[in-house]
Amino acid sequence: MIVVTGATGNIGRPLTQALAEAGQKVTAVSRHTAPVPDGVRHVVADLAEPAGLRPALAGAESLFLLLSGDLHAAGASPADIIGEAAASGVRRVVLLSTLGVVTRPFGPTRIAMRALEDTLRTSEMEWAVLRPGGFASNALWWAESVRAQRVVAAPFGDVGVPIIDPADIAAVAAACLLDDRHTSSVYELTGPKVITPRQQAQAIAAALGSPVRFHELTRDEAKAAMTQSMPAELAEDTLDILGSPSRAELRVSPDVQQVLGRAPRPFADWAARNAAAFR
Repeated sequence: MIVVTGATGNIGRPLTQALAEAGQKVTAVSRHTAPVPDGVRHVVADLAEPAGLRPALAGAESLFLLLSGDLHAAGASPADIIGEAAASGVRRVVLLSTLGVVTRPFGPTRIAMRALEDTLRTSEMEWAVLRPGGFASNALWWAESVRAQRVVAAPFGDVGVPIIDPADIAAVAAACLLDDRHTSSVYELTGPKVITPRQQAQAIAAALGSPVRFHELTRDEAKAAMTQSMPAELAEDTLDILGSPSRAELRVSPDVQQVLGRAPRPFADWAARNAAAFR
């Protein structure tokens, strides 16, 4: 059996579906009750309380571990999840980390994630670590303004990074869970090319078949909007990356191609599949 945490999100949902379609027994874990594919067991659990995962982990051979941001708050102990998995007899863990542990290793969230990577490596379980950069699904932040006003408002309109389709992350995760060849591997996951917010707006317009205007926000305007849903420190950190990506953050990784035998999907594909969110 394979346990998928974050099973109702942008990565966990397609991963759960792919594993079920591959004939695997799957337990989907999420904080709230949600629909899951036929034949998939669903367990409600909060990863901030690792002991609560025991019912989900009972009998599991593999675990996909996706941590939400609040697990990096003071007092959180995500490493305990690794201990619970080992104690439950889990043989393999695939951890969703972040490219930031390499490109910007000194932020509090990246320090915590790197420590979790190290805990997993020193466990006796098999492991793989996935380090994606920016997600195509972050464009959903613009969904409301596109629906209401046909406008994308974002800072740094002509500065881009090679964002990745979450479905590609899910596909790589499935390969790592099912194929022994990926044991003890670290994969950096990006899209096929650098794309700017202005170009993303154009791709959304093409998916909708109607014009979408791009409005460039100042850094301060963007921070004010972002801090409504995230801590100010994280907003500043995110804006640093979006405004001045490093060479490593601009690099297009070959790892999706290496694992899947195909190129990562472009943003236009993600926009076409998710056009309904912007209508």
